[in-house]
Amino acid sequence: MATYKKRGYKKAEEVEVIVDNAGNAEHSTTAEVFNTLDETANLSEKWIEKNSKPLFIGLIAVVLIIFGYMGYSQFVAAPKEKTAANALFFAKQEFTKASAGTDETLYTTALEGAEGNFGLIDIAKKYSNTEAGNLAKYYAGISYMNLKVYNKAIEYLKNVDTKDPVLKAIVAGNIGDASLANNNASEALTYFTKAGENATNNAIAPVYLMKAGKVALTLKDFDKAEDLFENVKENYPNSSQAKNIDLYINQAKYAN
Repeated sequence: MATYKKRGYKKAEEVEVIVDNAGNAEHSTTAEVFNTLDETANLSEKWIEKNSKPLFIGLIAVVLIIFGYMGYSQFVAAPKEKTAANALFFAKQEFTKASAGTDETLYTTALEGAEGNFGLIDIAKKYSNTEAGNLAKYYAGISYMNLKVYNKAIEYLKNVDTKDPVLKAIVAGNIGDASLANNNASEALTYFTKAGENATNNAIAPVYLMKAGKVALTLKDFDKAEDLFENVKENYPNSSQAKNIDLYINQAKYAN
């Protein structure tokens, strides 16, 4: 097969003609493709030139956001975390003493503070967006639980924000306990179930599943109770809660 080039009216453009053995000419689209690419490139360059100022401003904005976040983390957030952690020291110490059973009135001291030291209430409010402030909400909730002020306990515990699965389950379980003590069995069932089903800890999960199952029985939600007890039997067979689990399963099953 022979080839030759035939020039068109444009000097810059060459059209390649391929002649096969039968003498038929085939026009290649190579030149057309390159022309299209050139046109696209020219359009892109013109668009960039036209929008160079907005693009530059956008780039500067992104850089400022990144450096602003880094600056905030280093010069604002980190020092605030340290200050909050130092403020929490006294209140946590009083909370620990109260939890050890030495004196339950220390829960009040932990909550309100003393001797110029912040209490859990102030820390939770002043440093709410820090880890220490978040822990203060948890300690405050447990303190109110022990003082039998259940509405306040629920209020603080519901505001605890944590990604730790164990702490999340414990918080939900305590909200369930406070709700039950506050004669709200329906809410207790919701939070016990949440604690049991979302817990990754084998020691915690069956405890809350059993609590949820028993509350479901009192609410005469027998199907729900049976499912919860079956969950304990199937997934936590070695737990202490599973020892007499068949009795609870049958109680729920035959109550229907």
